[in-house]
Amino acid sequence: MSIYTIGDLHLSLGVEKPMDVFGGRWQNYMDKLREGLSVLTQDDMLVLCGDTSWGMTLRQALPDFQFLSSLPCRKLLVKGNHDYWWETAKKITAFWQSNDCRRLALLHNNAHFYDGIALCGTRGWFCQEDRDAHSEKIFKRELQRLEFSLRQAAENGAEEIYCFLHYPPIHAGQQCREILEILHRYPVTRCYYGHLHGQAGAQADEGRRNGIEYRLVSSDHLHFRPLRIG
Repeated sequence: MSIYTIGDLHLSLGVEKPMDVFGGRWQNYMDKLREGLSVLTQDDMLVLCGDTSWGMTLRQALPDFQFLSSLPCRKLLVKGNHDYWWETAKKITAFWQSNDCRRLALLHNNAHFYDGIALCGTRGWFCQEDRDAHSEKIFKRELQRLEFSLRQAAENGAEEIYCFLHYPPIHAGQQCREILEILHRYPVTRCYYGHLHGQAGAQADEGRRNGIEYRLVSSDHLHFRPLRIG
């Protein structure tokens, strides 16, 4: 029984948007992903930190969901900025059920427990101070979702919490102070995030900060192998 995480799979089995065009580590990335994900067993948990599929709709993303469903483990999906297929939780869950997509669940306005560890998270938002009115509204909603997820874990007796975000809460000398303040109000010991690629990924802020371990888990940063975290 192990917990793994990885982000930014950018699957495109249902649309013509393969990441191979970027070359480098992305060349033949689906073959690398299949090999990397082959370590998973039915007793494991895999948390996906956003940007899972390039599909613009649930229907377009279905081949990607079927690919994930073929993995024997349980899967939790966090929303990313490129997950345009994302609908309400009710619609997504119903679509998965009607298409026999097994062992998929959302990490969104909730908390999951695995082997005594609470798994919480949300998409998050950019590390920036100058937000317009529209961005501010989205940002505040993300703060509410993060607080709700962590509170659920705490109210159910969690003594250790792993938090999963899509956007990095710290990067390039900037901090998303509001998100960090929420993380420190709860027993969060680890925070995993995606979104960063290439040179930005090489400059990611990783390591322990004020009692929380931060780690970038974008798929190319991990060489397309899920990171075992528990």
